[in-house]
Amino acid sequence: MDALKLISESSMRKEMPEFNIGDTVKVHVKIVEGDKSRIQVFEGTVIAKKHGGISETFTVRRVAHGCGIERVFPVHSPSVDKVEIVRRGKVRRAKLYYLRDRVGKAAKVKENI
Repeated sequence: MDALKLISESSMRKEMPEFNIGDTVKVHVKIVEGDKSRIQVFEGTVIAKKHGGISETFTVRRVAHGCGIERVFPVHSPSVDKVEIVRRGKVRRAKLYYLRDRVGKAAKVKENI
């Protein structure tokens, strides 16, 4: 059990910024195509954070061309290069799944000033 704990602690990311539900973030993801790799940016609102420790994930939602896109990113994944915080959101919920049913300005999150 101690060996498993050592492995999980050594592979955990240490320099992840502190972001919460409702924040708009830019996630830089490494994409491997054949022998080349590039970094793609996925910008959206964090609608959920789940679990904790090594298996922690966060869900980012954005609307592109009228279609809602959600991606789940593991926090400690080597494919997640970095996370930038664009703006802080003011919310009163732990999960923002209700944004899936909203369109237009109703789907916006107020900014925390």
